[in-house]
Amino acid sequence: MNLKQMAGIEAAKYVKDGMIVGLGTGSTARYMVAEIGRRVQEEGLQITGVTTSNETEKQARELGIPLKGIDDVPYVDLTIDGADEISADFHGIKGGGAALLFEKVVASYSKHIIWIVDGSKMVEKLGAFPLPVEVVPYGSQQLFRLFETRGYHPSMRLNADGSFLKTDGGHYIIDLHLACIEDPVTFGSELDNLVGVVEHGLFLNMVSTVIVGYDQGPETIVVNEQL
Repeated sequence: MNLKQMAGIEAAKYVKDGMIVGLGTGSTARYMVAEIGRRVQEEGLQITGVTTSNETEKQARELGIPLKGIDDVPYVDLTIDGADEISADFHGIKGGGAALLFEKVVASYSKHIIWIVDGSKMVEKLGAFPLPVEVVPYGSQQLFRLFETRGYHPSMRLNADGSFLKTDGGHYIIDLHLACIEDPVTFGSELDNLVGVVEHGLFLNMVSTVIVGYDQGPETIVVNEQL
């Protein structure tokens, strides 16, 4: 069992009958969704899933997990998702899988959030992983030039054929190559105030539990029991 699978299976243990569960996106989340699907089929687990991407929706439907849209539920009991980086103070960067907007919408209406990662994603400070910024296509190159001027070393997220990648929401992604983000809260506010920015990949003060896959087994870190 690889480290991502280990973390995903451990996180699925937190899912209980009757829950509305946010199902994350990405390589680690796929293991979690697969394990929840197994529990639905083999154990009769009764939940409602809320997916964070078209990709996860397809996987969940194939596994027979009952689904509803985020607007069709009053709240989400628990969301389990991956992360691209988690800092020592438990802020995160997400969006490597281009699902950051839908992931943040679901997370914002969740009572509890679990992030599942392998040990390589735990860092002292955020920024080595490029920060995704989801932007509307109209004016996207103006934002790109602005990011260049500010020294953020932007790159457009591309498809294999060289065309601009479009998110499930129909937007572009500009990745910022920052090396280190000293003050994620201030930087997040700066991005929030830019016209044309739909969302960014800084997930701040959101996570309640982190499950990390290590060679010796999964480690569970309770960040905030109140979240």
